[in-house]
Amino acid sequence: MVNKDVLRKKVQYIEANLEKLAYLKQLSSQEFIEDFRNIETAKHLLQVSIEAMLDISNHIIARNRWGTPDKSADSIRLLREKGYFSEAEEELFTKMIKFRNRVVDLYHDINEKEVYKILQENLQDFSRFLKSIAKNNFSNPQK
Repeated sequence: MVNKDVLRKKVQYIEANLEKLAYLKQLSSQEFIEDFRNIETAKHLLQVSIEAMLDISNHIIARNRWGTPDKSADSIRLLREKGYFSEAEEELFTKMIKFRNRVVDLYHDINEKEVYKILQENLQDFSRFLKSIAKNNFSNPQK
């Protein structure tokens, strides 16, 4: 059985980061790109929020004894197989993980315009993830 307090703390962490990212989202493209602090802050907040998504996924998998994922994307795939996500959501969350991997390993290849575009178009993807987690862990007492 999942530890709901652990999940709540991770969810709250992501939500707090989303509030900060929403502030950066309000900046014009020029304002965002002109100040390196905006870019670096956004990259960090996106990275750690995606890591928190993976922590949530891995906690659910471990507590339910559904196996040990080999790769980060396997965690999302396994939750999709267990009914948490649709195939489209799995693809979306896997893209998020790939972005996180690029921030960590290929940090020099991250373009500030790409980061700004993510802020403008993709923050709601975190909300989709959180809604699925809530639906499957907080609304249903049998999980």
